[in-house]
Amino acid sequence: MCGRFVQKSPASEMAQAFRTSNPLPNVRARFNAAPGQEIAVVRQHPETAELSMDLLTWGLVPYWAKDRKIGWKTINARAETVATAPAFRSAFEKRRCIVPADAFYEWTGTKVGSKQPHAIAMKDRRLFGFAGLWENWKDPATEQWLRTFTIITTRANETIANLHERMPVILKPDTYEEWLAPDSDVRELLRPYPADEMEHWMVSPRVNGSALDDAEMLNSL
Repeated sequence: MCGRFVQKSPASEMAQAFRTSNPLPNVRARFNAAPGQEIAVVRQHPETAELSMDLLTWGLVPYWAKDRKIGWKTINARAETVATAPAFRSAFEKRRCIVPADAFYEWTGTKVGSKQPHAIAMKDRRLFGFAGLWENWKDPATEQWLRTFTIITTRANETIANLHERMPVILKPDTYEEWLAPDSDVRELLRPYPADEMEHWMVSPRVNGSALDDAEMLNSL
């Protein structure tokens, strides 16, 4: 799964990497991004096909949901069932997105309070993009619109398998356009990223606290 990640690159760098054209949102650096937070996401405009970077809330709320609480259960979508699961199938067909990331976290250990976090990133520390989905949801009580997203996961590659059995789907840059095009058959893209391009290292247990968020999170122990 993917329950925490890092999005520390400046908005201008993310805009260049993902070729977005809209005015830059006020994006804060996140070293411990957590569900329920507003995070920068790249989407394709359905009419102009231009790419935009916008702030969406992590935890997808399907358009048919009665309330937003379901978002806590939908921070991830499994690659094996994303095309058929009721919460995700509509977004998978029409509303795919890319979530820029600099790293993400996984844990080893079994006891609550004693799990050891590990940071996982590209060996050259380059910015990359998770395969995601986004959704519009109208709150029936307030009639206000909420835009949310989820990150798709697949089986772990050899680098991550000793930490967790699953990992986020990471897209190669030359597949970004294909992934975002609503009419593309993208099922072949839902695969583990090459293990030899990635590495992991132990980091401070401070990552375990979702309220903590600073650059020291990535320091190696």
